Amino acid sequence: MKLEQKQKIVEELAEKFKKSKVLIVTDYKGLNVTTLNDLRRKLRESDIEYRVVKNTLLARASDDTDVSRIKDSFKGPSAIAMSFEDPVAPAKVLTKFAEENKKLEIKIGVMGNRVLSLDDIKALSSLPAREVVLAQLLSAMNAVPTGLVSALSNIPRKMINVIQAIKEQKEAA
Repeated sequence: MKLEQKQKIVEELAEKFKKSKVLIVTDYKGLNVTTLNDLRRKLRESDIEYRVVKNTLLARASDDTDVSRIKDSFKGPSAIAMSFEDPVAPAKVLTKFAEENKKLEIKIGVMGNRVLSLDDIKALSSLPAREVVLAQLLSAMNAVPTGLVSALSNIPRKMINVIQAIKEQKEAA
């Protein structure tokens, strides 16, 4: 690979590292091409970029980014999964795939300025999807005004019931 190509890859990766919400490093050693393509397809369906890059290029691209915190983990065959939208999606896909294919090893990750261990990535994968969290939030936000309207409408109704009871009491007397 020519020097110009390497520089272009490093610049491109550095930009993507800065934009990504989460980056997870995996070891794909032992996976055949069919299995690796299956993993890439599953990641692509969730808008996750998965790239196999030389460790030296990864290390150079990580300079001046939060990814530089895990520079020491770029050893052996390394592939990176980057998500620019949903930080939970790559953790979910990779964790599920690693359970089905024992040869895929999740090494480490970075989310913002925080380094994610394997346990952190598994915990992240157990979170509900972004759409589910938004639906729960919307439901909670909708329940508050509905409850307030219901409580406020009960006050006049109770007042009318009290007045009706007083009227019936006076008519009986």
